Amino acid sequence: MAAQPRQGLPAEGCGVSAALTPGNEAAIAALVAEAARHAEPIAVEGAGTKRAMLRPVQAARTISTRALSGITLHRPTELIISARAGTPLAEIEAALAAKGQMLIAETPHLTTLMGVEAAPTIGGAVAANLSGPRRISGGAMRDHVMGIRFVNGSGEVLRSGGRVLKNVTGLDLCKLLAGSHGTLGIITEVTLKVLPAPEASATLSLPVPDLETGRRVLSAGLGSPFGVTGAALLADAPRALLRIEDFSDSVAYRSEKLRETLAEFGDAEIVPDAESRALWLAVREATPLGAAPSDAIWRVSVKPTEGPRVAAELRAAFDAKLLLDWGGGLIWIAGPATEGAHAAVMHAADRGTFTLFRAPDALRAAVAVIPPEPPPLAAIARRVKAALDPAGILNPGRMRAA
Repeated sequence: MAAQPRQGLPAEGCGVSAALTPGNEAAIAALVAEAARHAEPIAVEGAGTKRAMLRPVQAARTISTRALSGITLHRPTELIISARAGTPLAEIEAALAAKGQMLIAETPHLTTLMGVEAAPTIGGAVAANLSGPRRISGGAMRDHVMGIRFVNGSGEVLRSGGRVLKNVTGLDLCKLLAGSHGTLGIITEVTLKVLPAPEASATLSLPVPDLETGRRVLSAGLGSPFGVTGAALLADAPRALLRIEDFSDSVAYRSEKLRETLAEFGDAEIVPDAESRALWLAVREATPLGAAPSDAIWRVSVKPTEGPRVAAELRAAFDAKLLLDWGGGLIWIAGPATEGAHAAVMHAADRGTFTLFRAPDALRAAVAVIPPEPPPLAAIARRVKAALDPAGILNPGRMRAA
């Protein structure tokens, strides 16, 4: 028999309703099953730190996983950690750091960028498929999800994957749920592959005359044999940043060799360990973007060779604040929260993809927050949605207008 739903604690308003915070998976399943019977839309969230991202959800009730918290398994020798979806990212990072380990995707928290105080959760990070600067060397968040448990739109508890690195447990729904923003299921637990944290870090910092030269510096560093794990470009007073991580002696040797390799572009400064870590924490959180509270924020992903072109187009269209990461292929943009600025971002990203990452509700409701899918992919997406959420109650309209 299904467990009776546990009454959740009231939470701050999320634009739709106060959030129910059930404390176990069975209670979430019961709430969803009840909503499905009445075809009542549900807004799904973790700690609510990404409410200003994508489209606003109109729903009668909100289900938050914030009370579904705690690390359920950590096997350091097997490089695996499992946690309930509402577990704060900081708690997981601290547990891993105590064992000299880290989340591979260098997942950003983005609390300052999103203007929130709540701690982001691991379920929210997976649902949004958020990855930081190490994405270029370590892969995306979805690449490291080994197992997942979730409640689908019918109130059924499903799981995919497992708690070992080599598993063939049924269909791989892990990558499907990662990046689905709560539209296919409510994630209740995730299992992630982790890696040893580097002993030391150093950054080569090189001023450049323009963004195209900076992109070529990043390309040269990423194409070198010295194991670059971060490659970003500060747009104001352009400066190329290249990170090297490993054992201390290795970092010192490779940093010098990389500086010699880049000598044709100028004399690079080697930023030492503590300053290097602080610098990349700032890049991870998009702090150098310098976004104002009233700005809209977009992320554009293109081929790295396209990064300077996109930046130039946007600067010609409006007063765009920019930060380039992932070798120039990921562009953070801050600017006026207007349909005109959004249209300029869409046009500049015509050979890539874009996400409206933060904006007022009125703008998010009026525009496409992600690019339209080609008809064949859209048809597949509709079938997947129908299979996992037949009544269409989970985060309706979150990614595209219903």
